Amino acid sequence: MPVEARTGPTGPIPRRPGLPLIPAALVLLLSTAVPQSAAAQQADDPNEGALFLLLPVGAQGVSLGRAMTWTQGVESAWWNPAGLAGLPRSQLVIVRGDHTVGTATAATGMFARPGLGSFGASYYLLDAGEFDQTDEFGNFTGTLNVRNHLGIVSAALHVSDRIAAGVNLKVVRFQFTCRGVCTDDGSTATTYALDLGTQIMPREHVRLGAMVAHLGPDFQVRNAEQADPLPARVRVAAAYDVVRELTGRDDLHGWLAFEVEDRLRSLGSTSFYLGTELSAGRTDALSLRAGHAWSQIGQEDGTRVGLGLRYQRFDLAIAKSLAVSTITGETEPVHVTFSIGF
Repeated sequence: MPVEARTGPTGPIPRRPGLPLIPAALVLLLSTAVPQSAAAQQADDPNEGALFLLLPVGAQGVSLGRAMTWTQGVESAWWNPAGLAGLPRSQLVIVRGDHTVGTATAATGMFARPGLGSFGASYYLLDAGEFDQTDEFGNFTGTLNVRNHLGIVSAALHVSDRIAAGVNLKVVRFQFTCRGVCTDDGSTATTYALDLGTQIMPREHVRLGAMVAHLGPDFQVRNAEQADPLPARVRVAAAYDVVRELTGRDDLHGWLAFEVEDRLRSLGSTSFYLGTELSAGRTDALSLRAGHAWSQIGQEDGTRVGLGLRYQRFDLAIAKSLAVSTITGETEPVHVTFSIGF
């Protein structure tokens, strides 16, 4: 059966048998400016570019339903850089996960000085794979590739015993390329972005987090007239260690977290995230996690669950979304995060 091609916002969208417009079209949507919700379709609400920045990264982030602005750990590089200040040691991290729009792979190297802060770099790739392009007679003419890249330099420090601050400097890049003869030769877009975050611990069992994410110049795929703003967001979260408050035990924690996210440029399109984490052991050797999202991106709605294991210098986290995609009719595969301390 020949592969058909349709025209999308940045050129041809490949069509495969049994998978119409998936995942290439979705990647194009995430990379350009197509609104993803009813709220985004309001006349006074601008389109946004590089929407892949809104996808969750890391097994802990997925399993907590994206309620991550309050957390401390190496995954904070993707959520709130202030959480990197609490790293107990330097770490190398590998992240792997599959989304409806493609396969995500990420790596982080973070150097930590306990009590002072952390500094490091991260790289993220969202790869939609390769798709055959054919002519009107069904003859193979070329191969399309759609990829999104994100590079981050992170720094975090303890302002005081109870306050931490962090910053991410980011390079955002979208690539739509062709090998062979295609109706569109492809395009490349690059821009820069900034994240600013803070965390506060007013009490031993309470954590608060706030940040602004994805601040930067417009994302220009074709030309200046078609440039779109990055999906800048403001996030506020609060978490309460209910179990430790009730039991007083240092080897048992039960965090309940709630987070609110909104568009920075047009407030009123609010998303809500609820996360829970139950951990046992003085070093949180075993963690059970669950979360739920009520998001402006319909694909992100639903419940997630996860598990975290820690042994000496090694950490392993896995997560699974229980939400059924309205596009594929299936749940997303497992997300995995593995890290080693040094």
